[in-house]
Amino acid sequence: MSHTLKRSFFEFEGMEVGYYAGGEGEPLMMIHGSGPGASSLGNWSRVLDGLSQRYRIYAMDLIGFGISGRKPAPPYFDFAMWVRQAKAMLDLIDAPQIGVIGHSLSAAIALQLASADRRISAVLTTGAIGAPFSVSDATRRIWRCPENRVELVAALSTLIHDTSIIDDDYIAAREPVVFAQGYADYFNSMFSGDPRQYVQQTTLSEQTLSAINCPVIMLHGREDIPFPPETSEVLAKKIKQADLYILHGCSHSVAFERSRSFLSAANQLFS
Repeated sequence: MSHTLKRSFFEFEGMEVGYYAGGEGEPLMMIHGSGPGASSLGNWSRVLDGLSQRYRIYAMDLIGFGISGRKPAPPYFDFAMWVRQAKAMLDLIDAPQIGVIGHSLSAAIALQLASADRRISAVLTTGAIGAPFSVSDATRRIWRCPENRVELVAALSTLIHDTSIIDDDYIAAREPVVFAQGYADYFNSMFSGDPRQYVQQTTLSEQTLSAINCPVIMLHGREDIPFPPETSEVLAKKIKQADLYILHGCSHSVAFERSRSFLSAANQLFS
């Protein structure tokens, strides 16, 4: 973990939300994706130090992930709740202008917020969902909790194009979450049933997308199999100030696989 970031918590709808804060400069809220063991540290490990040198970082774990608490009763996949949670984080930051970075599921959260909250100055998305896409076997693999280290490596290999960079540190960052007591049951309940329902729940309306008036940069890996880049292409066409970059040699984990491109886009957008 970046030595400049401190772990903090706040209460939200009777649940505990964990986040990491630190750095100096304009505030940035960062929200991770929804794969097994996903968390702020797992998602953003390669870019937190670089960002915290220029911005005040608030990297939040969604309810059900990382150091945040779990929802006491189903449905555990609750897009509307996560949007409310992100708004609560914005309220806690309490600044007139806040940049937002959202990965995968949280790209949809960030864009949903940006359509209505004028405090959001700009949005950076990676591997966005938020438009209809075909659920593949790779998608199903990501929305199922691995039962052992071998299955965890297989899931991570679905998210990363160059699997040689999946080292022990990357695996170790996710293992305590994935193999925590009761986590597998919770995660598998979160994504139980037909996975197309989760695509539908996160699909943003034309009205929402057309209401986004801040600059948006969208990064998506060309080799992203579970969440194909066509999703970002559809979204970008409907957002007034959206720029889209398709990154070669990259699957879903943009901030990990193409961290220099990620930081360049962030500095272009938020500076």
